[in-house]
Amino acid sequence: MKSHASSESDKQNIGYVTRELLAGGIAGSVAKTVVAPLDRVKILFQASNPQFLKYAGTWTGVFRATHEIFLQAGTRGLFQGHSATLLRIFPYAAIKFMAYSRFRRYLIPTKSSETNFKRFLAGSLSGTTSVLFTYPLELIRVRLAYQTRAPSTTSSSLPRPSLSQIIALIYHEGPPTTTVPPVPHPTPVPSPKQTRIFSSFPLLKFYRGFSVTIIGMIPYSGTSFLAWDYLRAKMYRIDTKPSRVGNLVVGAVSGVLGQTVSYPFEVVRRRMQVGGLTQPDRWISWRETVRTIWRQGGWQGFFIGLSIGYLKMVPMTAVSFAVWEEMKGILDID
Repeated sequence: MKSHASSESDKQNIGYVTRELLAGGIAGSVAKTVVAPLDRVKILFQASNPQFLKYAGTWTGVFRATHEIFLQAGTRGLFQGHSATLLRIFPYAAIKFMAYSRFRRYLIPTKSSETNFKRFLAGSLSGTTSVLFTYPLELIRVRLAYQTRAPSTTSSSLPRPSLSQIIALIYHEGPPTTTVPPVPHPTPVPSPKQTRIFSSFPLLKFYRGFSVTIIGMIPYSGTSFLAWDYLRAKMYRIDTKPSRVGNLVVGAVSGVLGQTVSYPFEVVRRRMQVGGLTQPDRWISWRETVRTIWRQGGWQGFFIGLSIGYLKMVPMTAVSFAVWEEMKGILDID
């Protein structure tokens, strides 16, 4: 039998790290694929896409919006942006789950040192670490899901935008032209400093909404992992292996709690991420975005799309945690 020291040494080798990353990446990819159509509708609601605003705010609106997308573009329309989602979610989930395991081992080396605060801290650190490495892919994914027609066109019957088109569009965003649809509310005039920043550092356009994403990730990831760890500890003894159904249930509850406490941050983040389409020459601050949301919808504006958020998060988090546990067993990792 290996000693505890040698076991810990094995966890530092490249093979073990690779298996940890693979387990998390597969879990995230499977979960995102399950909820991809709901995810697209949620982004359209959160970002106040004018074509789908009429469906927001009701449970039936989710299904009516999904039906309209299907009529316009078929199954491919429901999965628009999913290629970018997988490009982003695999490394994101891989880093998040691996980081959580490692932060947890560092913060909670023994059972006696386990506290809910340390569980929350390990989850928050893992979420923010993964965002630091994968945020540009998240922005591209949101733009693909938000765009309902190809750039520079007005007909919904024309081909949907491709991944390369969206990347090029973000990179070359600048002052509005006649092809950009009018903004439905007064638009602040961009300062010369803002314009110079985007001209000098165009890659910053891929980081719209980054600050509020980091802030929102702390309660979301922290609460999700806290609930996952706490509920499993209460439901199962140390010598009892949780069932697959049990993992699904605990994962679902964890997702609902995480979604609830962090949702307003997510709405602000989505608005900032699509800000380049309505105000491409400006860096829209999170304070400005919060004021805009409040002006347009009051406190309820920060919870638009929450119903579909629950419809999405229950199966997604349940599947991601359950598949992660299964992969850990298959790949022989703790």
